[in-house]
Amino acid sequence: MPTVPAAVDIDGRQLTLESIRAVAVNGAEIRITTDARRRVASARRLVEEKLAQGEAIYGVTTGFGRLANVPIAREDAEQLQLNLVRSHAAGTGPPLSEAFVRAAGVLRVSSLAAGHSGIREETLDLLAAILNRGITPFVPSQGSVGASGDLAPLAHMTLTLVGEGDAYFGGEKMKSARALELAGLAPIKLAPKEGLSLVNGTEAMTGVAALSMLRAETLMASADVIGAMSLEAFLGTDRVFDRRINALRPHPGQAAVADRLRALLRDSEIIESHRECGRVQDPYSYRCIPVVHGAVRDAAAYARTAIETEAISVTDNPLVFPDDGEFLSGGNFHGQPVALACDVLKIALAELASISERRLYLLLNGEERGLPLFLTGRSGLQSGLMIVQYTSAALVSENKGLAWPNSVDSIPTSAGQEDHVSMGMTAALNLDRVLDNVEGSLACELLGALAATDFRRPLRSGAGTQAAYAIARKRIPAWREDRSPAPDIVAARELIANGELVRAAESASQK
Repeated sequence: MPTVPAAVDIDGRQLTLESIRAVAVNGAEIRITTDARRRVASARRLVEEKLAQGEAIYGVTTGFGRLANVPIAREDAEQLQLNLVRSHAAGTGPPLSEAFVRAAGVLRVSSLAAGHSGIREETLDLLAAILNRGITPFVPSQGSVGASGDLAPLAHMTLTLVGEGDAYFGGEKMKSARALELAGLAPIKLAPKEGLSLVNGTEAMTGVAALSMLRAETLMASADVIGAMSLEAFLGTDRVFDRRINALRPHPGQAAVADRLRALLRDSEIIESHRECGRVQDPYSYRCIPVVHGAVRDAAAYARTAIETEAISVTDNPLVFPDDGEFLSGGNFHGQPVALACDVLKIALAELASISERRLYLLLNGEERGLPLFLTGRSGLQSGLMIVQYTSAALVSENKGLAWPNSVDSIPTSAGQEDHVSMGMTAALNLDRVLDNVEGSLACELLGALAATDFRRPLRSGAGTQAAYAIARKRIPAWREDRSPAPDIVAARELIANGELVRAAESASQK
């Protein structure tokens, strides 16, 4: 497995998805660089100067949204920021997972460290300390329309900084003030501009998208391995992976998948056993693995680029440019880039589950390929894996609704001032649900591939598929008689989710 860094330096300029996961999931410490601190201090000085000069600054000396033309007295500037955070913490629904909230926290620190938001250095330090000491704000998952960014989720996160709302610490949910106290921290009093900087941005949706992107890549790699196992057990041909075929349709994903499957199936005795069987073509779900899996990979490559770009973006408003002595209002908080990336990714990954379920169906109905009905030697008395395919079908069907693009929707907010929104958070959360279903469908196919392979023994599988079979059979016993497949599906999902199945297959196929 790749080494997880013990610490991640935050400079506001670069941040990888893997670094986000290292902090959000693996607990790596974040450290703010000296250059970032210098930029933050410079931007803050400009805020103080403009405030002292009495200039009209959106969200600092004015109200918010439709109230942007309402002036705010200097003596009310700090109360304005606290009121903003309190009023915007209007989320509902089940809470975001701690990993997603922590990912949003990393992104929030990185964006603010770029030095274009005008917050104080001590506020940035508290945000980092909350992450480093294991405090996770309680954030309801519903309430963001994705412009102006993720207002409600980020407001709930900001409540913890001021000692309000709830948070998790040490595995328990408690009042934020108590969590800060137990962690040896103290809440802050928001200064002018800080409340707006802390709630304005796309970090919540991008946090979900970042971790989901990495999970999607694991699922894509798993689908190649499991698809190869199924094709082999189905007595499918590997000729469709020939470089000459795939070179004539030069999509990069298609070529990469064909290369991987050739390596996984190298030296397969099962494949060689029917080389001259006379069958010309396999069903599409086998024959078109490079095309379908490859298209998914190409779509995911676009999504990764968009999410990586968003991870190093500054999505606050207004933005502070200390070198120019200016505040500029724009629309960087609009979540359309993330919304589209999540929609493309969930549509693409839903196809992995769809083609996976078809391969499983064919394995369970493979009598013409010498496989017993439902992969049990005593059909009738035993049902075998019959209902495992039902489960996969249910997950695929659910994905059809979840894959509907949320980014095509928009409901005006803020009395029409915010008249077009992205629904990016909805797209990100539905992506998470799609990935759950894809993982489940692939797990079901893995059970079918294992059971079908057992009927091909003593012939040996390919270099990669043999290793995948061996690692899976350590956790999932062979199907001798009917039992509940549910624990097997759980075990298969774990092998997929933790990357163990892919690592075993790739290590063996690369030798």
